[in-house]
Amino acid sequence: MMNVVISAIRLEAEDIISIELVPANGGAMPVFDAGSHIDVHLPQGIIRQYSIWNHPDETHRYCVGVLKDPSSRGGSRAVHEQLRVGQVIQISEPRNLFPLDVKAKRSVLFAGGIGITPILSMAQRLAANNQDFEMHYCARAEEKAAFVRKLKGLPFADRVHFHFDSGAAEQKLNAPAFFTQEPKDSHIYVCGPTGFMDFVLNTAREHGWPEAHLHKEYFAAAPTSRSDDGTFEVQIHSTGQIFQIPSDQSVIQVLDAAGICIPVSCEQGICGTCVTRVLDGEPDHRDYFLSPEERAKNDQFTPCCSRAKSACLVLDL
Repeated sequence: MMNVVISAIRLEAEDIISIELVPANGGAMPVFDAGSHIDVHLPQGIIRQYSIWNHPDETHRYCVGVLKDPSSRGGSRAVHEQLRVGQVIQISEPRNLFPLDVKAKRSVLFAGGIGITPILSMAQRLAANNQDFEMHYCARAEEKAAFVRKLKGLPFADRVHFHFDSGAAEQKLNAPAFFTQEPKDSHIYVCGPTGFMDFVLNTAREHGWPEAHLHKEYFAAAPTSRSDDGTFEVQIHSTGQIFQIPSDQSVIQVLDAAGICIPVSCEQGICGTCVTRVLDGEPDHRDYFLSPEERAKNDQFTPCCSRAKSACLVLDL
Protein backbone atom coordinates (compact mmCIF):
# COMPACT_ATOMS: atom_id res chain seq x y z
CA MET A 1 0.00 0.00 0.00
CA MET A 2 1.12 3.55 -0.74
CA ASN A 3 -0.02 6.96 0.43
CA VAL A 4 -0.55 9.34 -2.48
CA VAL A 5 -1.78 12.89 -2.84
CA ILE A 6 -4.45 13.94 -5.32
CA SER A 7 -2.57 16.66 -7.21
CA ALA A 8 -5.23 17.40 -9.83
CA ILE A 9 -8.80 16.52 -10.82
CA ARG A 10 -9.91 17.37 -14.35
CA LEU A 11 -13.20 17.04 -16.17
CA GLU A 12 -12.41 15.03 -19.29
CA ALA A 13 -15.92 14.48 -20.68
CA GLU A 14 -19.50 14.38 -19.51
CA ASP A 15 -19.48 12.49 -16.16
CA ILE A 16 -15.81 11.49 -16.57
CA ILE A 17 -13.00 12.91 -14.45
CA SER A 18 -9.27 12.30 -14.50
CA ILE A 19 -7.41 12.10 -11.21
CA GLU A 20 -3.67 12.66 -10.95
CA LEU A 21 -1.90 10.95 -8.04
CA VAL A 22 1.63 11.73 -6.83
CA PRO A 23 3.71 10.26 -3.98
CA ALA A 24 2.79 11.69 -0.58
CA ASN A 25 6.45 11.76 0.49
CA GLY A 26 8.00 12.78 -2.81
CA GLY A 27 10.22 10.53 -4.88
CA ALA A 28 9.13 8.30 -7.73
CA MET A 29 6.17 6.02 -8.19
CA PRO A 30 6.77 2.30 -8.77
CA VAL A 31 7.24 1.59 -12.47
CA PHE A 32 4.16 0.37 -14.34
CA ASP A 33 3.50 -1.25 -17.72
CA ALA A 34 0.83 -0.24 -20.19
CA GLY A 35 -2.46 -1.92 -19.25
CA SER A 36 -1.79 -1.77 -15.50
CA HIS A 37 -4.35 -0.84 -12.87
CA ILE A 38 -4.25 0.17 -9.22
CA ASP A 39 -6.56 -0.57 -6.31
CA VAL A 40 -7.87 2.72 -4.93
CA HIS A 41 -9.06 2.74 -1.32
CA LEU A 42 -12.07 5.02 -1.02
CA PRO A 43 -14.16 6.22 1.95
CA GLN A 44 -16.37 3.68 3.77
CA GLY A 45 -13.86 0.92 3.06
CA ILE A 46 -14.66 0.71 -0.66
CA ILE A 47 -11.88 -0.63 -2.92
CA ARG A 48 -12.05 -0.18 -6.67
CA GLN A 49 -9.68 -0.89 -9.55
CA TYR A 50 -8.84 1.86 -12.04
CA SER A 51 -6.54 1.60 -15.04
CA ILE A 52 -3.60 3.98 -15.40
CA TRP A 53 -3.86 5.98 -18.60
CA ASN A 54 -0.69 8.08 -18.65
CA HIS A 55 2.59 7.21 -20.41
CA PRO A 56 4.35 4.21 -18.81
CA ASP A 57 7.66 6.07 -18.87
CA GLU A 58 6.34 8.60 -16.36
CA THR A 59 7.47 7.85 -12.82
CA HIS A 60 6.24 10.97 -11.03
CA ARG A 61 2.50 10.25 -11.22
CA TYR A 62 -0.35 7.86 -11.96
CA CYS A 63 -3.41 9.17 -13.80
CA VAL A 64 -6.76 7.34 -13.72
CA GLY A 65 -10.09 8.14 -15.34
CA VAL A 66 -13.41 7.47 -13.61
CA LEU A 67 -16.91 7.50 -15.09
CA LYS A 68 -19.73 8.43 -12.72
CA ASP A 69 -21.90 5.39 -13.30
CA PRO A 70 -25.63 5.84 -12.55
CA SER A 71 -25.73 2.18 -11.48
CA SER A 72 -22.68 2.61 -9.25
CA ARG A 73 -22.33 0.31 -6.25
CA GLY A 74 -20.75 3.26 -4.46
CA GLY A 75 -17.24 3.42 -5.92
CA SER A 76 -17.54 5.86 -8.80
CA ARG A 77 -19.96 8.00 -6.83
CA ALA A 78 -17.45 8.25 -3.98
CA VAL A 79 -14.70 9.26 -6.42
CA HIS A 80 -16.78 12.03 -7.98
CA GLU A 81 -18.40 13.33 -4.82
CA GLN A 82 -15.83 12.84 -2.07
CA LEU A 83 -12.31 13.06 -3.50
CA ARG A 84 -10.65 16.49 -3.56
CA VAL A 85 -7.33 17.99 -4.65
CA GLY A 86 -4.80 17.82 -1.81
CA GLN A 87 -6.44 14.79 -0.20
CA VAL A 88 -4.21 11.85 0.83
CA ILE A 89 -5.53 8.41 -0.08
CA GLN A 90 -4.13 4.88 -0.21
CA ILE A 91 -3.53 2.85 -3.35
CA SER A 92 -1.90 -0.45 -4.19
CA GLU A 93 1.16 -0.82 -6.36
CA PRO A 94 0.27 -1.37 -10.03
CA ARG A 95 -0.77 -4.81 -11.25
CA ASN A 96 -1.09 -5.81 -14.88
CA LEU A 97 -3.72 -8.32 -15.96
CA PHE A 98 -3.95 -6.78 -19.45
CA PRO A 99 -0.37 -6.66 -20.76
CA LEU A 100 0.82 -5.89 -24.27
CA ASP A 101 2.45 -8.71 -26.21
CA VAL A 102 5.81 -7.15 -26.98
CA LYS A 103 6.44 -9.68 -29.78
CA ALA A 104 3.34 -8.74 -31.78
CA LYS A 105 4.09 -7.44 -35.28
CA ARG A 106 0.91 -5.35 -35.21
CA SER A 107 -1.59 -4.39 -32.52
CA VAL A 108 -5.14 -3.10 -32.91
CA LEU A 109 -6.67 -1.35 -29.90
CA PHE A 110 -10.44 -1.12 -29.38
CA ALA A 111 -11.82 1.15 -26.64
CA GLY A 112 -15.45 1.55 -25.69
CA GLY A 113 -16.33 4.52 -23.47
CA ILE A 114 -14.29 4.62 -20.27
CA GLY A 115 -12.37 1.58 -21.58
CA ILE A 116 -10.11 4.16 -23.21
CA THR A 117 -7.99 4.39 -20.03
CA PRO A 118 -5.75 1.30 -20.43
CA ILE A 119 -5.94 1.60 -24.22
CA LEU A 120 -4.52 5.15 -24.12
CA SER A 121 -1.52 3.99 -22.10
CA MET A 122 -0.99 1.11 -24.54
CA ALA A 123 -1.07 3.46 -27.53
CA GLN A 124 1.53 5.71 -25.96
CA ARG A 125 3.82 2.72 -25.28
CA LEU A 126 3.42 1.31 -28.79
CA ALA A 127 4.11 4.71 -30.34
CA ALA A 128 7.22 5.20 -28.19
CA ASN A 129 8.46 1.75 -29.29
CA ASN A 130 7.79 2.56 -32.97
CA GLN A 131 5.52 -0.47 -33.24
CA ASP A 132 2.76 -0.88 -35.80
CA PHE A 133 -0.70 -0.22 -34.33
CA GLU A 134 -4.00 1.55 -34.75
CA MET A 135 -6.78 2.51 -32.34
CA HIS A 136 -10.57 2.49 -32.62
CA TYR A 137 -12.39 4.54 -29.99
CA CYS A 138 -16.17 4.08 -29.71
CA ALA A 139 -18.55 6.17 -27.62
CA ARG A 140 -22.16 7.27 -27.66
CA ALA A 141 -21.20 10.87 -28.53
CA GLU A 142 -18.05 12.98 -28.68
CA GLU A 143 -18.99 14.89 -25.53
CA LYS A 144 -19.15 11.58 -23.66
CA ALA A 145 -15.70 10.44 -24.85
CA ALA A 146 -12.72 11.25 -22.60
CA PHE A 147 -9.34 12.44 -23.89
CA VAL A 148 -10.54 13.27 -27.41
CA ARG A 149 -8.63 16.55 -27.49
CA LYS A 150 -5.51 14.86 -26.09
CA LEU A 151 -5.68 12.06 -28.66
CA LYS A 152 -6.09 14.51 -31.52
CA GLY A 153 -2.95 16.33 -30.38
CA LEU A 154 -0.66 13.31 -29.96
CA PRO A 155 1.97 12.41 -32.60
CA PHE A 156 0.07 9.24 -33.51
CA ALA A 157 -3.29 11.01 -34.01
CA ASP A 158 -3.47 9.68 -37.57
CA ARG A 159 -3.71 6.13 -36.18
CA VAL A 160 -6.76 6.93 -34.02
CA HIS A 161 -10.25 6.38 -35.46
CA PHE A 162 -13.27 7.77 -33.62
CA HIS A 163 -16.69 6.10 -33.86
CA PHE A 164 -19.66 7.89 -32.28
CA ASP A 165 -23.19 6.45 -32.11
CA SER A 166 -24.55 9.97 -32.61
CA GLY A 167 -22.46 10.53 -35.75
CA ALA A 168 -22.89 9.74 -39.42
CA ALA A 169 -23.27 6.12 -40.49
CA GLU A 170 -19.99 6.04 -42.43
CA GLN A 171 -17.88 6.76 -39.30
CA LYS A 172 -19.44 4.05 -37.13
CA LEU A 173 -17.39 0.93 -36.36
CA ASN A 174 -17.91 -1.80 -38.95
CA ALA A 175 -16.26 -4.68 -37.14
CA PRO A 176 -17.10 -7.39 -39.72
CA ALA A 177 -15.53 -5.34 -42.51
CA PHE A 178 -12.49 -4.58 -40.38
CA PHE A 179 -11.80 -8.20 -39.46
CA THR A 180 -12.30 -9.29 -43.07
CA GLN A 181 -9.37 -7.10 -44.13
CA GLU A 182 -7.09 -7.22 -41.07
CA PRO A 183 -4.22 -9.79 -41.08
CA LYS A 184 -4.94 -12.59 -38.64
CA ASP A 185 -1.52 -12.34 -37.02
CA SER A 186 -2.49 -8.96 -35.55
CA HIS A 187 -3.09 -8.87 -31.81
CA ILE A 188 -6.43 -7.41 -30.72
CA TYR A 189 -6.89 -5.51 -27.42
CA VAL A 190 -10.39 -4.65 -26.22
CA CYS A 191 -11.68 -2.78 -23.16
CA GLY A 192 -15.07 -1.25 -22.44
CA PRO A 193 -18.67 -2.21 -21.66
CA THR A 194 -19.44 -5.92 -21.78
CA GLY A 195 -21.72 -5.73 -24.82
CA PHE A 196 -19.15 -3.78 -26.82
CA MET A 197 -16.35 -6.16 -25.90
CA ASP A 198 -18.36 -9.27 -26.69
CA PHE A 199 -19.31 -7.81 -30.09
CA VAL A 200 -15.69 -7.08 -31.05
CA LEU A 201 -14.27 -10.34 -29.70
CA ASN A 202 -17.00 -12.56 -31.14
CA THR A 203 -16.67 -10.88 -34.53
CA ALA A 204 -12.93 -11.57 -34.44
CA ARG A 205 -13.57 -15.21 -33.53
CA GLU A 206 -16.09 -15.57 -36.37
CA HIS A 207 -13.37 -14.39 -38.75
CA GLY A 208 -10.93 -17.01 -37.51
CA TRP A 209 -8.90 -15.07 -34.99
CA PRO A 210 -6.86 -17.31 -32.66
CA GLU A 211 -7.79 -16.92 -29.00
CA ALA A 212 -4.16 -16.27 -28.11
CA HIS A 213 -4.31 -13.05 -30.14
CA LEU A 214 -7.42 -11.73 -28.38
CA HIS A 215 -6.68 -9.68 -25.24
CA LYS A 216 -9.40 -8.21 -23.06
CA GLU A 217 -10.13 -6.45 -19.80
CA TYR A 218 -13.65 -6.07 -18.47
CA PHE A 219 -14.56 -3.10 -16.27
CA ALA A 220 -17.81 -4.51 -14.92
CA ALA A 221 -19.73 -7.74 -15.11
CA ALA A 222 -22.99 -7.83 -17.01
CA PRO A 223 -26.13 -8.23 -14.87
CA THR A 224 -27.10 -11.89 -14.54
CA SER A 225 -30.21 -13.60 -13.30
CA ARG A 226 -29.86 -15.42 -9.99
CA SER A 227 -33.32 -16.99 -10.08
CA ASP A 228 -31.98 -20.46 -10.94
CA ASP A 229 -29.17 -20.47 -8.38
CA GLY A 230 -29.27 -23.51 -6.12
CA THR A 231 -27.33 -24.56 -3.06
CA PHE A 232 -24.10 -26.54 -3.08
CA GLU A 233 -21.26 -27.39 -0.74
CA VAL A 234 -17.59 -26.51 -0.57
CA GLN A 235 -15.06 -28.57 1.34
CA ILE A 236 -11.82 -27.16 2.70
CA HIS A 237 -9.15 -29.69 1.74
CA SER A 238 -6.75 -28.99 4.64
CA THR A 239 -9.35 -29.40 7.41
CA GLY A 240 -12.21 -31.37 5.87
CA GLN A 241 -14.69 -28.67 6.88
CA ILE A 242 -17.82 -28.55 4.73
CA PHE A 243 -19.88 -25.40 4.20
CA GLN A 244 -23.24 -25.07 2.50
CA ILE A 245 -23.50 -22.20 0.02
CA PRO A 246 -27.10 -20.94 -0.14
CA SER A 247 -28.56 -19.48 -3.31
CA ASP A 248 -28.37 -15.90 -2.03
CA GLN A 249 -24.72 -15.96 -0.89
CA SER A 250 -21.35 -16.36 -2.59
CA VAL A 251 -18.59 -18.75 -1.55
CA ILE A 252 -16.56 -15.75 -0.43
CA GLN A 253 -19.35 -14.50 1.82
CA VAL A 254 -19.90 -17.88 3.50
CA LEU A 255 -16.19 -18.57 4.05
CA ASP A 256 -15.51 -15.05 5.29
CA ALA A 257 -18.27 -15.41 7.90
CA ALA A 258 -16.55 -18.62 9.03
CA GLY A 259 -13.20 -16.86 9.42
CA ILE A 260 -11.65 -18.28 6.25
CA CYS A 261 -10.17 -15.35 4.38
CA ILE A 262 -9.63 -15.35 0.62
CA PRO A 263 -8.20 -12.11 -0.83
CA VAL A 264 -10.91 -10.37 -2.84
CA SER A 265 -11.20 -7.06 -4.62
CA CYS A 266 -13.74 -6.53 -7.44
CA GLU A 267 -16.29 -9.17 -6.27
CA GLN A 268 -17.48 -9.50 -9.87
CA GLY A 269 -15.04 -12.04 -11.31
CA ILE A 270 -13.09 -9.44 -13.24
CA CYS A 271 -9.78 -8.86 -11.48
CA GLY A 272 -8.63 -12.42 -10.65
CA THR A 273 -7.61 -11.57 -7.08
CA CYS A 274 -9.63 -14.39 -5.53
CA VAL A 275 -8.87 -17.21 -8.01
CA THR A 276 -8.76 -20.44 -5.97
CA ARG A 277 -7.61 -23.91 -6.94
CA VAL A 278 -10.31 -26.60 -7.21
CA LEU A 279 -9.24 -30.15 -6.37
CA ASP A 280 -12.53 -31.91 -7.06
CA GLY A 281 -15.95 -31.04 -8.43
CA GLU A 282 -17.12 -28.96 -11.40
CA PRO A 283 -17.35 -25.17 -11.07
CA ASP A 284 -20.07 -23.09 -12.69
CA HIS A 285 -17.81 -20.37 -14.08
CA ARG A 286 -19.35 -16.89 -14.04
CA ASP A 287 -16.21 -14.77 -14.19
CA TYR A 288 -14.70 -12.62 -16.91
CA PHE A 289 -11.11 -13.34 -15.88
CA LEU A 290 -10.34 -16.95 -16.82
CA SER A 291 -9.83 -17.84 -20.47
CA PRO A 292 -12.03 -20.50 -22.13
CA GLU A 293 -9.08 -22.90 -21.93
CA GLU A 294 -8.60 -22.23 -18.22
CA ARG A 295 -12.29 -22.70 -17.55
CA ALA A 296 -12.32 -26.02 -19.41
CA LYS A 297 -9.70 -27.45 -17.04
CA ASN A 298 -12.07 -26.92 -14.07
CA ASP A 299 -9.11 -26.77 -11.69
CA GLN A 300 -9.68 -23.19 -10.51
CA PHE A 301 -12.54 -20.73 -10.12
CA THR A 302 -13.47 -17.30 -8.78
CA PRO A 303 -15.34 -17.79 -5.47
CA CYS A 304 -16.56 -14.19 -5.46
CA CYS A 305 -19.15 -14.92 -8.18
CA SER A 306 -18.82 -18.44 -9.60
CA ARG A 307 -20.78 -21.36 -8.21
CA ALA A 308 -20.89 -25.15 -8.74
CA LYS A 309 -22.46 -27.53 -11.22
CA SER A 310 -21.55 -30.49 -9.00
CA ALA A 311 -22.93 -31.04 -5.50
CA CYS A 312 -19.58 -30.16 -3.89
CA LEU A 313 -16.35 -28.37 -4.70
CA VAL A 314 -13.17 -29.32 -2.86
CA LEU A 315 -11.00 -26.23 -2.53
CA ASP A 316 -7.24 -26.16 -2.08
CA LEU A 317 -7.43 -24.15 1.13
